[in-house]
Amino acid sequence: MKKENRALYEMAAQADMPYKRSGADMSRVKDLVYTLIKNYDEIEDTIKVDSIYQLNRSLLIEIIEKLRRLIFPGYFVKKYITKTFIEYQTGTLVEEIFFALTKQIAIALCHRKDGSACHDAALEQSEEIVYVFLSKLPKIREYLATDVKAAFDGDPAAYSKDEIISSYPGIYAIMTYRLAHELYMLNVPLIPRVMTEHAHNVTGIDIHPGAKIGASFFIDHGTGVVIGETTVIGRNVKVYQGVTLGGLSTRGGQSLNGQKRHPTIEDDVTIYSGASILGGATVIGRGVVIGSNAFVTKSVPARTRVSVKNPELQIHESESKNVEHKELEQNEFWDWVI
Repeated sequence: MKKENRALYEMAAQADMPYKRSGADMSRVKDLVYTLIKNYDEIEDTIKVDSIYQLNRSLLIEIIEKLRRLIFPGYFVKKYITKTFIEYQTGTLVEEIFFALTKQIAIALCHRKDGSACHDAALEQSEEIVYVFLSKLPKIREYLATDVKAAFDGDPAAYSKDEIISSYPGIYAIMTYRLAHELYMLNVPLIPRVMTEHAHNVTGIDIHPGAKIGASFFIDHGTGVVIGETTVIGRNVKVYQGVTLGGLSTRGGQSLNGQKRHPTIEDDVTIYSGASILGGATVIGRGVVIGSNAFVTKSVPARTRVSVKNPELQIHESESKNVEHKELEQNEFWDWVI
């Protein structure tokens, strides 16, 4: 072995050796532990110990992936699936989801209560909830089929529906939302929000499970989209990146819980990138086009266009010349995205 290679080998071997702590080091580590334990006693709202009612977030993410395989069979598997095999795979997935989700919903129903009596009652209740939820999968598939079609029809960069199902973040976020929304409507606590926040983490698209969204919904690009809890969206709505459908103010905090805080978007509306539409009383009428970067806090009548006045483009030709001001040559409203 060459001398330089031997030196590298020895360095690597030393890096893998277990660290031998001195007595002083161990004392410092113990001090850190005791400091944290004391802090746990002082701030109890953010710890979860001595409780069997704690959700398994990793398991819930696995359930989402299994549900995706049920909704889009053949797309997210490691092996080629035949029609002969699909019944077996469907049965296996349904069984696995049924038992895993039943336990998680029972935990969610009991997370603020104590005692085995709660768990027994919640387990029976959760079985019925999961049965009703899984029975809604065909309807969810129907909605998602319209979402995929809307994405294909609305995006000239899409070459096939396979590409959309396999790779578009908007479809993943909408799928997760539609699943979570059904659990939300069944009054399941915690789990719907865990699901949509997972999709938010993966895609950058934040859809509250309480929002109501019609068929043929298309989110293009998607990063930075926010859709609040009491938002109502009709059919054939298209939303681009950076759009916020939010509340005018959250200063009221919990006192606003249950109130209509987010806008209503009627059918056939297009909302371009960076637009913000705020307020529970705000209604965007059918067929409206909202231009990029618009800030809307009042209702907009049907079949109208909302735009931001074109800015001036400053062109610096050189340091020795005066700055020229040229107005952007474009349509009366911004309807382009990158």
